Parts: sequence; structure tokens; C-alpha cells
Amino acid sequence: MSENPATTLFREYLRIKSVQPKPDYDGVVKFLTRISKELDLPMQVIELVKGKPIIVITWKGENPSLPSVLLNSHTDVVPVFPEYWKHDPFSAHKEENGDIYARGSQDMKCVGIQHIEAVRRLKSSGFKPLRTIHLCFVPDEEIGGIDGVKKWVDEDSFKQLNVGLSLDEGLASESSVVPVYYGERAIWWVNVTCLGQPGHGSQFLPDNAGKKIRHVIDSFMNFRDEEEKRLKSDKNLTLGDVTTVNLTILEGGVQQNVVPAQLNAKFDVRITPHLSHDKVREMIDKWLKEAGEGVSYNFLQYTPEIKPSELTGKWYDAVSSSLNESGVPFKPEIFPAATDSRYFRAKGIQAYGISYMPETPILLHDHNERLNEAVFLKGIDVFENLVKKVSLVN
Repeated sequence: MSENPATTLFREYLRIKSVQPKPDYDGVVKFLTRISKELDLPMQVIELVKGKPIIVITWKGENPSLPSVLLNSHTDVVPVFPEYWKHDPFSAHKEENGDIYARGSQDMKCVGIQHIEAVRRLKSSGFKPLRTIHLCFVPDEEIGGIDGVKKWVDEDSFKQLNVGLSLDEGLASESSVVPVYYGERAIWWVNVTCLGQPGHGSQFLPDNAGKKIRHVIDSFMNFRDEEEKRLKSDKNLTLGDVTTVNLTILEGGVQQNVVPAQLNAKFDVRITPHLSHDKVREMIDKWLKEAGEGVSYNFLQYTPEIKPSELTGKWYDAVSSSLNESGVPFKPEIFPAATDSRYFRAKGIQAYGISYMPETPILLHDHNERLNEAVFLKGIDVFENLVKKVSLVN
């Protein structure tokens, strides 16, 4: 039995080892160069950082003066531990039930191919978009997008695209309801430094770094407990609606019998957009003041407060009506982690994260990441209608 050509293309893309820390971006460029020729659409390769290409395939609209639609996906994938996989993670092995095993099958090469196939179908049918559509494939999202979208949004090559709407990645859903992500939590990696009087371990030193850091840790983790309790007590909340805190690194000490002069605690904090950053700063300042003198903090990574995309207006109306027409149950949610959408939203661009993967275990970054062929192919139908709808927004 012959395989659907879209599935074959998807599996080919999955076999390109665009895996961090040394992604095969050359292989990606060659692959997409061929696709652009098949689609008979122009392609540009932008290298703001050598060896890290941003690839844009453009379908010009009937009214190119209108803000364009960006169909964004990242080309890199996270590392693997092959010994824990059922199949080679870069073989794109398809089992009899249609499950395709590969790194990137969910995150997010499926969406990149669905964007391509949606455009291919629309173009073949003779459809003409009102707005220009850009198929965009970006590097380094899995390591923060620093040399990718973060840098690109400030460049003329991006500004000239005149983007009004970005569609990017979402997550799989273990139910029939597909999440539509309209915002995401801010990343704060907080490093707290506690200074104190050094001395012999046999003493009760009053200015003690250990006592200070204990108070700091208790304060952060008590807030963590409150947020976890709030999440578990309200079934309407999702992870993105609360703020998570995790103690990830403890540093300090020189010898077992020496009270240290400095101890450090590092926290990974993910702030829901429902909580103001000023409020979080006030809490941290209060906790550190309570801990005593010589306690300070700095950011190892900091995301500013970014306004979520709208759940009203022409763009969201087009997205929601398209999903309704396709019979897709959906729910607007806050993305619990981080995607390139944050950089677009920071520039005032409406951005929504949608990956059509209902009734699918969430396996991004996990062993045995996989996506069923039938779900993948249905996703093309969904995106065909979605791309058509948003490209006709007047």
C-alpha cells in the first residue's frame, strides 16, 4: 500500500538530524529549497548569525499592502538518549498502527510540514490569498531563540514582512480538546546571594549565610506550595494560569568545618501573565529583606512582561471560526513554557500557538516521541482551512 505523499515528506524531514547542539541546518536548507521549487514560491535565506539560517518562503497576496500572515516553525530539535527509544529517533519509523517515532515528530516538524501541505493544497486549488503568507522556518528555538527570532524581530528583513499575525506551535492534548495558546509564562532564572560572617563550624555565628539562605528557600518554596495548591483546587486552571517555582542549584561552602562567607540559591520561576511582574518583585524584595543584611539577587535569564494576544478581534475571530468549521474542540490557554511567540508578541504582533494533536500523549523532549499518521494528516485539513481563513481577513 502506497504512503500518503505528505507522510513521506514528514518522515523525510524528521530524518534530518537538526538536533542540538550541532543541528544539520544545511540539510534543512536543501530540503526547503526543494520544497520552495515544488511550490513555485520564492525563498530567502537570512543568516544573522553564520550557520543559523532563517528560511522564508513567500506566497504573495492579492493585497500585499495588508499586514501579512506568518506561519512559523522551528527547525531544531532537542537531544536524544537513543538507548531509551523503541526505534532509532532519527529513522522516522512508522508502526503498523501509524505511530511515527522520531525526535521532532511533535516538537515541531509536524507543524512545519502541515503549513507546507496546507499552502500546497490551497495553491493547487487555485485559491488566491488576500494577504501575503510567509512560511517561516527558524533556528535555535530549543536553546532560547537568541540567534534566531529574538535577534530577527529587530532587523529590517523581518520588519519588511509587515507581519500582522503569527501562527506557531502548541502542545499535544490527551483529550479531544486542542489548546490554542494566546500567551505564555515569563521565564525568570533568579540567583540569590547570601553573604555572612565566615568562621569555625563549632560556633553560633549571628551573621550566618546558612540561616539567611534557609529563609530565602522557605519563602520561595512556600509560594510554590501556594500556587500548586491553587492549581489543584480549581479544575478550570491549567499550568499556564499559575506561577511555578523550582529550586534548581545550590552553591557554596569550602570545607565541612568552615561556615561559608557566601551561599547561593538559584530558582527557575515561570510567571503567569495573570500575575504582574511588579507584584513578584515586591514579594522577592520582601523575602530577601526578611532574610537579613547582605542578601541580594540578580537574573540569569529575564523575560519582560509581555501582553498576551487578544481573545477578541479579527485575528482571533478568524482562528476560532476556522476551528469551529473544522469541528475541532478547542480551549484558549496560556502556554506553560516558552516559544518564539513571545518575541512576536513583544512587538505587538498577535500570535497563537496551535498544534493539532488531540488524543495524543504529550511527549515533546521525552523518549519515544511520536505522532500518529492519521492525526498528522487530519492536521493538514485543519491548517488548510485555518490558513485560508486568516489569509482572507480584511
